[in-house]
Amino acid sequence: MPDSIEVLIRTVGAFSALLIIARVLGKQTIAQMTYFDFVAAITVGAIAANLAFNTFLKVHHLLISLAIFSCVALASAFISLKSRKARKFLAGDPTVVIQNGKILEHNMRKMRYSFDHLNQALREKNVFNIEEVLFAIVEINGTLTVLKKPQYRTVTRQDLWIAANPEYRLPIELIMDGKIIEKNLRENQIPYSWLESELIKRNLRVDEVAYSVLGGNGHLYIDTYDDKISSPIDQE
Repeated sequence: MPDSIEVLIRTVGAFSALLIIARVLGKQTIAQMTYFDFVAAITVGAIAANLAFNTFLKVHHLLISLAIFSCVALASAFISLKSRKARKFLAGDPTVVIQNGKILEHNMRKMRYSFDHLNQALREKNVFNIEEVLFAIVEINGTLTVLKKPQYRTVTRQDLWIAANPEYRLPIELIMDGKIIEKNLRENQIPYSWLESELIKRNLRVDEVAYSVLGGNGHLYIDTYDDKISSPIDQE
């Protein structure tokens, strides 16, 4: 077999194997990168890369290595669910960097977390004045969680004693890409005739609708392919 064909086949196989492993390991490994997840991702990526283009290594050896490492990762995740000590060892602990409005330089030094990192993370939380912060915690996935002082927190309806419309369900997608999502209609007991009548009120056909969702407050949002914007912005 020519080397180019072999590399093509191995690359497709490596990509497929990575997809399967990602599905098996779950969403948390992708969304929240802890110490263990970081090591796991690098190792799996290195093995998959060798599977894709290193023709000197046998395919079945690399597949066995991927399978073994995936089993180890799954076993570690299972142990972490059952044992708090194991979870702390594998994932680490959150670290407080601001307490009662005071920066804890000692904790920052232990993490090698600079003031530049802190300021950037605060700005990403829409905090430009550090005096507004009561507590700030670096989570195990590296993100910063911020609790502002009471006087700087966003006012809610409850604070102002303003009544709010109750919501009892998540938004339900009804139309996507010009096609009705019949499964959502059926599971939520939404009559097809009701949706059809709502479209008729707006002089619309289903194939003219790009996206439609029924909000938790009962409001129907509809976006059509024709936005009726004469000069749409095509760049930031």
